[in-house]
Amino acid sequence: MGPNAFPGRPTLCQVQTSMEVKPLKILQLGKFYPIYGGVEKVAYDLTVGLSGRHVDCDMLCAACRGGDREVPVNAHAKIIICRTWWKVAATMISPSMIFRLRRIGGRYDIIHVHHPDPMAAFALFVSGYRGRVILHWHSDICKQRRLLMLYRPLLSWLLRRASRIIGTSPVYLAESPFLRDVRSKTVCLPIGTDPIQSDPEAVQAIRARYGNRKIVFSLGRLVAYKGFSNLVAAAEYLNEEYVVLIGGSGPLEAELRRAIDRRNMGRRVELLGRIPETELPAYYGACDVFCLSSIQKTEAFGIVQIEAMSCGKPVIATNIPESGVSWVNAHGVSGLNVAPGDPEGLARAIKTITESETVYKAYCAGAKQRYLEWFTKERMIEKCLNIYRYEK
Repeated sequence: MGPNAFPGRPTLCQVQTSMEVKPLKILQLGKFYPIYGGVEKVAYDLTVGLSGRHVDCDMLCAACRGGDREVPVNAHAKIIICRTWWKVAATMISPSMIFRLRRIGGRYDIIHVHHPDPMAAFALFVSGYRGRVILHWHSDICKQRRLLMLYRPLLSWLLRRASRIIGTSPVYLAESPFLRDVRSKTVCLPIGTDPIQSDPEAVQAIRARYGNRKIVFSLGRLVAYKGFSNLVAAAEYLNEEYVVLIGGSGPLEAELRRAIDRRNMGRRVELLGRIPETELPAYYGACDVFCLSSIQKTEAFGIVQIEAMSCGKPVIATNIPESGVSWVNAHGVSGLNVAPGDPEGLARAIKTITESETVYKAYCAGAKQRYLEWFTKERMIEKCLNIYRYEK
């Protein structure tokens, strides 16, 4: 009996095709706007990337400042921003997010919620949403232990409610104690970024500013878990051929400046403050190596590593227990990983990579290749679409 034995009835192939092209409507839920940190950057990049493929994808988040509003992205996406009433333990308290999600949640086939964000989890819990939930597990909650006790029942519900749980590295998925009982639902989706494109003239201007010395670049908020004090101390083990540049602002800025002055390292270490987005590519392009000196599991992935790799820059990072940082930076391929909190180890790794031209070029090529194989934005968007379709 041929495939058209029953005229008017769709064939299996036609049914499969119609299922494959069925339009999806996605809502990325959490965290803040404007986009500052890694979690909200991933949510935003997914919104832009998916909508760029004509998938309807909106983003619902809390406002860092200002009231309720919508920011159009393109014909298939918008950012829905909810007024924040106050901030508690790095969580934006936004009652309007609850009411907005209850009103619009039913429009979406999938809500993709980004963790950690207790406000987003609570809004989802009370929304009455009955569709599919994807939970993006960016990191464990490591600092707020007392608040975690209060949040734990809601978190347990969220883990049960999710049909899929996304992790950014296989290490974090395997090691997180929170995911121990739900590992059958987990899937790895490494973060991807667009390649950093730097202007050659701007790169050369930075290199000339520092006398064409070997530049060690680092970037991040000046907070304790980033381990910048160890990077400052590492400069004592480097000679005058090197200069360490640290971009970013934060509560430890004054303390780091005092440490630099106390060690008389003003010529070898410079705090650049917050670098404008337009100037950042030039620093990636100008540096010889990138250093991620973080010391705690709060650093779950390290997007700055893959931004540096996209420029073909070797990375020095740390072997933080249970973190994906050292998986992102493949030891001996894209760079070297050392023990957390070891300034001399950081300096030794920097010298190992940069003292031989042959060795250095091999690490540059390895960094670029690792980026292309694992961490492009196109790869992240494509795999995310496959997860939505329940394809691994």
